[in-house]
Amino acid sequence: MTTQPSRLSRRRRRGQIGRAVTLGLVLATAVMTAGTPAGAASPSPSAPDLGPNVTVFDPGMPVGDIQATLDAAHAAQVDNEMGATRHAYLFKPGTYGTAEQPLQIKVGYYTEIAGLGASPADVVINGKVEVYNRCLADGGTGNCLALVNFWRTLSNLSINVNAAGQDGCRSSANFWAVSQAVSLRRLNISGGNLSLMDYCTAGPQYASGGFIADSRLPSVTNGSQQQWLTRNSEVAGWSNGVWNQVFAGVVGAPAETGFPTPPYTTLDATPVSREKPYLFADAQGRYSVRVPAARKNTRGVSWADGLTPGRTLPISEFFVAKPSDSVHVINSQLARGKHLLLTPGVYDIARSIEVKRPNTVVLGLGHATLTAVRGSIPLDVADVPGVIVAGVTVDAGLDRSPVLLRVGKQHGDHRGGSSASNPTTLSDVYFRVGGPHVGKTGTALEVNSDHVLIDHAWVWRADHGVEGFTDTQRWNTNLGRNGAVINGDHVTATGLFVEHFQQYNTVWNGDDGTTILYQNELPYDPPAQADWMNGAVEGWAGYKVGNRVRTHKLYGAGVYVFNQNNPQIHTENGFEVPQTPGVRLHHIMTVNLSAGTIDHVVNGLGDAADTTKIGAPVYVADYPAP
Repeated sequence: MTTQPSRLSRRRRRGQIGRAVTLGLVLATAVMTAGTPAGAASPSPSAPDLGPNVTVFDPGMPVGDIQATLDAAHAAQVDNEMGATRHAYLFKPGTYGTAEQPLQIKVGYYTEIAGLGASPADVVINGKVEVYNRCLADGGTGNCLALVNFWRTLSNLSINVNAAGQDGCRSSANFWAVSQAVSLRRLNISGGNLSLMDYCTAGPQYASGGFIADSRLPSVTNGSQQQWLTRNSEVAGWSNGVWNQVFAGVVGAPAETGFPTPPYTTLDATPVSREKPYLFADAQGRYSVRVPAARKNTRGVSWADGLTPGRTLPISEFFVAKPSDSVHVINSQLARGKHLLLTPGVYDIARSIEVKRPNTVVLGLGHATLTAVRGSIPLDVADVPGVIVAGVTVDAGLDRSPVLLRVGKQHGDHRGGSSASNPTTLSDVYFRVGGPHVGKTGTALEVNSDHVLIDHAWVWRADHGVEGFTDTQRWNTNLGRNGAVINGDHVTATGLFVEHFQQYNTVWNGDDGTTILYQNELPYDPPAQADWMNGAVEGWAGYKVGNRVRTHKLYGAGVYVFNQNNPQIHTENGFEVPQTPGVRLHHIMTVNLSAGTIDHVVNGLGDAADTTKIGAPVYVADYPAP
């Protein structure tokens, strides 16, 4: 059921937000007490205090009580797109739900659902874990789509799909209709199909995701998803696809034949990978964090033969931070050799959190969010090996920050820094400039170290929000020059999504870089062509490889245009790269979403993506041509 999508509906719906925030706070207070759900057993003496925004379920808790807690949480968060509520729901090892009484979970904004087992098989959900379209018009019955279903996480458990009690359409699949900043990791799904679009609501049913890693999946209906990366997984089957559908190291992936029909890009193995760290509890209730090792040229799931290769860190080696903790306290703990666990919430960061020690793990739960205050760099990682930052969102603040997350110092001495065998890794790290409030930064993500792995990042200058601006005002108020600037050599990105920045969205200056799936939307809001000029060149490419780069590889990439403020605006190229044999682009495209023009796909090659081709991509299979 392939549907030709568009993303014209990414701006609207402001009236529900304030009510949703208030409702979310009331319900969160009503059903959570000190991290333990009503009716659940108290934490064991060895369990950490994860704060009031983490709920831990035990398999002995009645299914009805768990269902009621999760239903109330979803009601609070389903429309809370720009709110401040964050929450994680964690399941101790065991089985939840029965054939007669399945546990049917719906996941809203800023919500993490995760198992606490060492293996995904240790936590079994008999039922479903789902995301449906969000309906944004006619009182919540019309304009139903997944284009704004952001910021949610599902990981480390098994789902035995059971649709008992659902109607005919809803019983046909486990629905996961999402877009950016949503990850599926370490899942074992059986007993039914997985659909990445919600075809049960009224249209248009568009979706713009997404990311799966380290998962064993049944047959998957991709449907209306514009782009998707599936990495190091197993799939029983895959149907449909709209634009860029990319597979790396996936057993059962569709073959790469006849691009763009179908629009599949398939790599037999993932050149560099490291799975995201995960929290787990043993039979005695002791909590630890498993830190997977970096691997090369891999395919399939990491847990096929037992415990994912890596190291285990007891929770006692972490400083468990709350939003009330000062940066001074956090930095003192890091300096003493502690790792950092950020419990759910919004942290105001007026000076940098400084990660200086090799192999430090910074793990966020429930979309923990660092917000820049007074122009700070919220997170600053030294040029040392093996640092892992995972599950963290970084927001620009009211005053301009030079950078939101920096890895290594520019022009620094990289000797002794990140290495090929132990790369600094960013997993599920997201950025926002605007949206919930005014945001200003020069660059969102700056990588200066060599041998860094970026494993799923969404870098977003907001095209909509609750700041109260018109789209013209946003151009001069929410400021973001570049989304990602990569200066280090040998950097790999698996799943890089960068949108709406005011100059080059991504600038890749380091040599020997690799990107596997890149998605970009140019900014909606330049007021005039004069505001969108790179010297004498009309516009800025969505993906720029530096002129001095000699080797670079890009697999499966798209640049989209929707110049809604001024449909007459032109962008000369979607991609701009040096013309050298070592810089190679495989399966790239541009597309017009109804306003503006991209004149060429890459370096003057490829037809214009203009308003005569709305929703019809212009493809270049390989650049340079083989």
